[in-house]
Amino acid sequence: MGRLQDKVVIVTGAAQGMGETHARKCFEQGAKVVLTDINEEKGQALAASLGENALFIKHDVTSEEDWLNVVKTTEDKFGPINVLVNNAGITMAKSLLDMSLEDYRRILDINQVSVFLGMKSVVPSMKKADNGSIINISSINGLVGGAIGYTDSKFAVRGMTKAAALELAGSGIRVNSVHPGVIATPMIMQGDTKDAVEKIAKSIPLQRVAQPEEVSNLILFLASDDSSYSTGSEFVVDGGMTAQ
Repeated sequence: MGRLQDKVVIVTGAAQGMGETHARKCFEQGAKVVLTDINEEKGQALAASLGENALFIKHDVTSEEDWLNVVKTTEDKFGPINVLVNNAGITMAKSLLDMSLEDYRRILDINQVSVFLGMKSVVPSMKKADNGSIINISSINGLVGGAIGYTDSKFAVRGMTKAAALELAGSGIRVNSVHPGVIATPMIMQGDTKDAVEKIAKSIPLQRVAQPEEVSNLILFLASDDSSYSTGSEFVVDGGMTAQ
């Protein structure tokens, strides 16, 4: 049996990148996985490739109505929810002076408000299941400074995680944040970006960037009963970058 055997797991932003890797890892460990994303074509293809214990739902993570639909559809298909991985997020390479209010609010809506909506939406279902694990993907920029907007939102995810963990502990629902460093996703490991990433890797204590699976292994730990006494905590996957 897998470490997540028959657990019902929702992964947002699961059509590609780290979200896809997280979803695959959970599925391989016996979970019934609901993949959500705005990219319907890739999401549907991934769910189809995984099989009958995977379901794709098109999902705008900034929409409360969409969240309610995701929870209802998940329960109708698989039953009460055990795990939520709040993975969907964006970044924007603009300076403070160049960033418009519209840009700023878009980052906050996708990176921060979606996490609030996700936690709020799944809690009633997790209470039915008598347990739950909410995993909020932040960043090392939720620990140290980085791009304006992105950093702000990722610090907020860190704080929201702690507040929710304290509130939900009595219901047997654990809430933790994950803080990845530089991850070798297809988006950054190509063209000029790849060259820049390889230069950054030289400054990382472990002398390399992480593979997506190395983050997914931590997601698996937090989703499973192996982490049953961990809540309100920050789990860093950065090769030692923030230790310097």
